[in-house]
Amino acid sequence: MAIANILVVEDEQAIAEMIMTSLELAGYQVKRAANGQIAYQMVLDDAPDLILADWMMPMMTGLELAQRLKREDNTAEIPIILLTAKSEEDDKISGFEAGIDDYVVKPFSPRELLARIKAVLRRGNADVEGKGLSAGQLVLDRSAKKANIAGDDINLGPIEFRLLEFFMLHPDRVYSREQLLDRVWGGNVYVEDRTVDVHIRRLRKSISISNHETMIQTVRGAGYRFSAEDFKSK
Repeated sequence: MAIANILVVEDEQAIAEMIMTSLELAGYQVKRAANGQIAYQMVLDDAPDLILADWMMPMMTGLELAQRLKREDNTAEIPIILLTAKSEEDDKISGFEAGIDDYVVKPFSPRELLARIKAVLRRGNADVEGKGLSAGQLVLDRSAKKANIAGDDINLGPIEFRLLEFFMLHPDRVYSREQLLDRVWGGNVYVEDRTVDVHIRRLRKSISISNHETMIQTVRGAGYRFSAEDFKSK
């Protein structure tokens, strides 16, 4: 399983460094945004697996960031944990009404924060683990680790399955080879970028029934994209 990518949105440098160090020691891949506006653009460019956002920040608060992300279809499913000194019930209710997944009151210990992160990620995985994904006549059964086209099973290796799963979870977005290596293989695996091309070719061959391989598109100079928008079966 790929290592989870976490975006820390915190304007105070010392607090951000403390949080990031704890997360990195726990094995997570971490990026930081100094405010909500920067975080919003980073999420659009490369969606993280989870967002830790401080409530009170200049330009765009953590709550405003959460409200904006939860309104948009392509970011609504990203789990968000708010970090705040606000501990009143009304504040918590405001956070949950905005769609956040958890709420951690400052001061907090790194141990508590890690436990909350694990719980949210585990809950999110449980929510989608059994859900099937489909595009055209292609159906991916995530719980059974199988795929079929028009009811006919297709053979996929472990990497090809994870690639297809990732693409189908994030359609219509361009990912570079480096991003695919990071999100599918995991940041602690060191392989050449061109390895991605090899597995893309294998995946296309595996799903080359009724034109489904055309859903995996090469974007020159940028990477790959999965899209069923213009798909037409043979």
